[in-house]
Amino acid sequence: LHFEGEIYELYLRPEFQGLGFGRRLFSAARRDLVQSGLKSMVIWALSDNEAATEFYRALGGRMVARSSEKFGPKSLDKVAFAWTN
Repeated sequence: LHFEGEIYELYLRPEFQGLGFGRRLFSAARRDLVQSGLKSMVIWALSDNEAATEFYRALGGRMVARSSEKFGPKSLDKVAFAWTN
Protein backbone atom coordinates (compact mmCIF):
# COMPACT_ATOMS: atom_id res chain seq x y z
CA LEU A 1 0.00 0.00 0.00
CA HIS A 2 1.24 3.45 -0.88
CA PHE A 3 -0.53 6.68 0.02
CA GLU A 4 0.89 10.11 -0.66
CA GLY A 5 -0.50 11.90 2.40
CA GLU A 6 -1.20 10.94 5.98
CA ILE A 7 -3.02 12.51 8.89
CA TYR A 8 -0.96 11.12 11.72
CA GLU A 9 -3.43 11.66 14.56
CA LEU A 10 -6.67 13.50 15.09
CA TYR A 11 -8.01 13.63 18.63
CA LEU A 12 -10.63 15.72 20.38
CA ARG A 13 -11.32 15.85 24.09
CA PRO A 14 -14.59 14.02 24.85
CA GLU A 15 -16.43 17.23 25.74
CA PHE A 16 -15.75 18.56 22.21
CA GLN A 17 -16.78 15.40 20.34
CA GLY A 18 -20.05 15.42 18.42
CA LEU A 19 -20.00 19.19 17.86
CA GLY A 20 -18.57 19.17 14.31
CA PHE A 21 -15.00 20.11 15.25
CA GLY A 22 -13.56 16.75 14.16
CA ARG A 23 -15.23 16.99 10.76
CA ARG A 24 -13.91 20.55 10.34
CA LEU A 25 -10.36 19.56 11.36
CA PHE A 26 -10.40 16.52 9.07
CA SER A 27 -11.78 18.53 6.13
CA ALA A 28 -9.16 21.27 6.57
CA ALA A 29 -6.30 18.74 6.73
CA ARG A 30 -7.61 16.86 3.68
CA ARG A 31 -8.06 20.13 1.77
CA ASP A 32 -4.44 21.08 2.53
CA LEU A 33 -3.20 17.70 1.29
CA VAL A 34 -5.26 18.00 -1.92
CA GLN A 35 -4.04 21.58 -2.52
CA SER A 36 -0.49 20.29 -2.14
CA GLY A 37 -1.14 17.97 -5.08
CA LEU A 38 -1.44 14.72 -3.14
CA LYS A 39 -3.82 12.24 -4.75
CA SER A 40 -4.43 9.89 -1.82
CA MET A 41 -4.31 9.90 1.95
CA VAL A 42 -4.56 7.59 4.90
CA ILE A 43 -5.35 7.93 8.59
CA TRP A 44 -4.95 5.27 11.29
CA ALA A 45 -7.28 4.59 14.21
CA LEU A 46 -7.20 2.08 17.04
CA SER A 47 -9.40 -0.81 15.90
CA ASP A 48 -11.40 -0.90 19.14
CA ASN A 49 -12.18 2.84 18.98
CA GLU A 50 -15.68 2.51 17.53
CA ALA A 51 -16.32 6.26 17.57
CA ALA A 52 -13.23 6.91 15.43
CA THR A 53 -13.77 4.03 13.00
CA GLU A 54 -17.41 5.03 12.45
CA PHE A 55 -16.36 8.68 12.06
CA TYR A 56 -13.88 7.82 9.28
CA ARG A 57 -16.37 5.53 7.55
CA ALA A 58 -18.99 8.31 7.66
CA LEU A 59 -16.45 10.62 6.00
CA GLY A 60 -16.07 8.17 3.11
CA GLY A 61 -12.93 6.37 4.20
CA ARG A 62 -12.45 2.76 3.23
CA MET A 63 -10.57 0.35 5.47
CA VAL A 64 -7.42 -0.72 3.64
CA ALA A 65 -5.02 -2.20 6.20
CA ARG A 66 -4.57 -3.56 9.71
CA SER A 67 -1.50 -3.36 11.90
CA SER A 68 -0.47 -3.12 15.53
CA GLU A 69 1.72 -0.79 17.52
CA LYS A 70 3.53 -1.37 20.79
CA PHE A 71 3.10 1.12 23.61
CA GLY A 72 5.47 -0.11 26.28
CA PRO A 73 4.48 -3.69 27.07
CA LYS A 74 1.04 -3.30 25.45
CA SER A 75 0.30 -4.01 21.78
CA LEU A 76 -2.71 -2.19 20.27
CA ASP A 77 -4.42 -3.14 17.00
CA LYS A 78 -5.06 -0.36 14.52
CA VAL A 79 -6.77 0.03 11.14
CA ALA A 80 -6.07 2.36 8.23
CA PHE A 81 -8.75 4.28 6.34
CA ALA A 82 -7.97 5.71 2.92
CA TRP A 83 -9.32 8.32 0.54
CA THR A 84 -8.37 9.08 -3.05
CA ASN A 85 -8.94 12.44 -4.71
